Amino acid sequence: MSKEALYQDSLDFHSSGRRGKISIELTKPLVTQRCLSLAYSPGVAAPCLEIQKDQELAYKYTSKGNFVAVISNGTAVLGLGNLGALASKPVMEGKAALFKRFADIDGIDIEVCTEDPDKFVESVRYIADSWGGINLEDIKAPECFIIEEKLKRLLNIPVFHDDQHGTAIVVAAGLINALGIVGKDIANAKIVVNGAGAAAIACIELIKYLGVRDDNLIACDTKGVIYKGRSEGMNKWKEKHASSTKCRTLEEAFDGADVFLGLSQKGAVSKNMIKKMGDKPIIFAMANPDPEITPEEIKEVRDDAIIATGRSDYNNQINNVMCFPYMFRGALDVRATVINNEMKVAAAQAIADLARQPVTVEVSDAYSGKRHEFGPEYIIPVPFDSRLIREIPAAVAKAAMETGVAKNPINDFYKYKQELMARISPRAGIMNKFFKNLRQNPKKVIFSIHDEEISAKSAVHWSTEGYGEAVLVGNSERLDKLVRKICKGTHPKGLVIADSKLDKDVPLYSSHLYEKMQRKGVNTDDAHNLVLSNNTLFASELLVHGNADALVAGTNKGFISTLKYVSRVVDRKKMLCNISVLSKGGRTIFITDTAINENPRAEDLAEIAIVAANEIKRIGHTPRVAFLSFSNFGNPSNRGATTILKALDIMNSKNLDFEFDGELTANVALNAQILLKYPFTKLSNSANLLVMPSLQAAHISVKLLQEFGDAILIANILCGFDKRVQIVQAFSSVSEVINAATIAVSS
Repeated sequence: MSKEALYQDSLDFHSSGRRGKISIELTKPLVTQRCLSLAYSPGVAAPCLEIQKDQELAYKYTSKGNFVAVISNGTAVLGLGNLGALASKPVMEGKAALFKRFADIDGIDIEVCTEDPDKFVESVRYIADSWGGINLEDIKAPECFIIEEKLKRLLNIPVFHDDQHGTAIVVAAGLINALGIVGKDIANAKIVVNGAGAAAIACIELIKYLGVRDDNLIACDTKGVIYKGRSEGMNKWKEKHASSTKCRTLEEAFDGADVFLGLSQKGAVSKNMIKKMGDKPIIFAMANPDPEITPEEIKEVRDDAIIATGRSDYNNQINNVMCFPYMFRGALDVRATVINNEMKVAAAQAIADLARQPVTVEVSDAYSGKRHEFGPEYIIPVPFDSRLIREIPAAVAKAAMETGVAKNPINDFYKYKQELMARISPRAGIMNKFFKNLRQNPKKVIFSIHDEEISAKSAVHWSTEGYGEAVLVGNSERLDKLVRKICKGTHPKGLVIADSKLDKDVPLYSSHLYEKMQRKGVNTDDAHNLVLSNNTLFASELLVHGNADALVAGTNKGFISTLKYVSRVVDRKKMLCNISVLSKGGRTIFITDTAINENPRAEDLAEIAIVAANEIKRIGHTPRVAFLSFSNFGNPSNRGATTILKALDIMNSKNLDFEFDGELTANVALNAQILLKYPFTKLSNSANLLVMPSLQAAHISVKLLQEFGDAILIANILCGFDKRVQIVQAFSSVSEVINAATIAVSS
C-alpha cells in the first residue's frame, strides 16, 4: 500500500461512524429511578463519605484501580516531531484503545498544552488522584526525563514514560534471547547505541542494569560518539553514559561490535559499518518508520546476523505494545506505588521466556497459519500472542510484591492468570475451568475433520497440552508426515493415527453398520466400502465400539451432512438439538435449537428444552429456560403461542428440577428488572437458556448477536446422542475444534 493510500485510509478510519477511537461505557445499569438514585444523588453520598474516611476505598468504590491516564504535550509525536498538544490526541486515543484491547485497562487521554516541564508537572500533579496510573507519552528529551522523575517523587501511583521504558523492556527481551542464540555473554558483549533521546537513554540504562559493562557500551548521537570530556551537545543524561573510548564517529564504533541498537534515523548505518561488526552480530535497527538500515541491505553483506526492526512487515518487530498494557495491568492489580527496575526486568524476562515456548494454535490462527519458531527469525513474541496477558502482568506483580511496592498482594497466581486471560477473551474465561478439569481428568478424543492440517494440529494440541489421548482419523502416511512436521520431527506420546485401510477391526465395524443400514438400501459390501472410504462413518464406529470418550467430526459439506453420517452409526438417546453458547460483558446465554429442528412441534420444543437444560447443567450452569415469542404471557394474543403453551403443559406434567416459563419476548426474558413486572413468572432471574420457536429464528438470532451485538460465540453443543459427539463447521480453526472437544468430554 502506498503512503498516500495509507494516509487517506487512516483519515477515513478515524472519521467514519463515531469519531475517534474511544468512548465511555457504563458498568452499572441506569434503567430505573432506583438505579439513578444509587448512581448519583442521593445514594452516591455513601461512597463519597467512605472514601473521605479512607482514601484507599476509592479502589473499591470507583474505577480508579483500572484507570490509566495517557498524558502528552505533543512535543515528540511518533516520528513527526513537535506537533503540539492537540495534534497528539489521535495518538493518545490510540494508546488508550491499545490499553483496552490488550489488557482491559480503561485509558483516558489528557493533552497538556505547555512545553514547560514544571508547569506540565504541576498540571498533572493536581489531577493525579483520579487514576491508578499515569502513562506519559510523546514528550521530547530531555524534558521527559525531568517530568517523569518529578512526578515519580510527587505521586504514589505508577508513572511510566512508555517511549523510554516500553521500548527498553522489549529491546532487553530481544537482546536476552539473541545473545543466547549466538552464545554471547551480556557482560562481555560490545554494544553500540545510536541515538540519545528518551528511548535510547532508557535502553542503555536497562541493559546496563541487566549486566552490560560501562566500558563495553559506546553511545552516539548526531555529533558522533558520546565520550568523556565532550562538551558539544551534552546534558547530564548523556554525560552519565559517556564512554572513555578513543572512537569519535559511529563508523569507528562499529569495529568488532557484537550488538547495534539503533534509535535514530533512516539511513544512519551503512553496509560497510555492518561488515565491520564481529561474528554473529545482533542488529536492532529501530528508527521509525524507516530503519537505520534495512534487513535486505544487512543480508547483502552478512548471512550470520540476527535482525530486528520496529516494523511489522519484518520478523522480530520491537513493538512496545508487548509491554506497556501488561506492565500497567500487573502494577494496577497489586496497586504498586511505582514501577521500578525490578518490575521492568521481570517484564523483559517474561517476554523473552514466552518467545522460547512453542507457539500456540491461537497465534498461528491470528497470523494466517504462519509458523513461528524460536530462533534468529523469532526472538520476541508477536503482539497477538494471547499468553502475553497471562505471563507479563503476573511477572510484574510478583516483582512489585518482592520489592515491597505492592499495596494489594496477590495470593493465588494460578487463579490470577486465569482471570487475566478472561479479561480479554470471554471464550478463555469460560473455557479455562474446563481445561483445568481436563488436565486433572484427561479424556480420549477422536478427531475426524476434512481439513487434515486442522485435524492434525488439533490432535497434537490435545495430546501435548495434557488434555488426554488423541485419535487422528485418516490416511496414516499423510497424517504421520503432517504430525511430524508440526512437532519438528517427533510423534507425540498419546496420539495415534487410525486408518480404516489398516484397521483389523474393520469387519466388526462393517457388520455393525450393515445391521443398522440393511433396511435402508445398504448391503454387506456397501457397508464394508463405506467404512473404508468414509472417515466420518469409520470414526463413528471407533466411538461406538469404545475406542474413545468423544468424537469431533466435520466435513467440507457442512454440519447437516456430517450429522447424517454420524446418525447412521451412533444411537440417539434423546431428541437431537444444537445449542449455541454466546458471551458478552461477562454474561453467558445459550440459544437452541440453532441447527437441526426446523419447525418443532410442542412435543419437540418441550424435549429440546429438557435436553438443553440438562446439557448446560452438565457443563456447570444453572438453567433458567425461556420460550421466546413476540408476546408476553398472551399479550398480544397470537396463534404461535399455542405451541409454546402446549410445550409448557408437557413440561409441567414432568418432575423437572429447573426453572422454565413462556411465552416471553427476548427483552423481558433477558432483563431481570423488566421481568419483575410479571411477579407470577416462574423465573427467579433473567433467563440464560432461550428456546426459539423455529430454526430460522434461532439461527438469525445468533448471527445478529454476533455481528451487531458483538457477542462472542464460544461454542456449539450437539445434544441427544448416547455417545459424546460434536460437529464443527467447515473452516473451523484449531481453537474452535479444541473447544468443541473440551465441551464434548466435560462433566
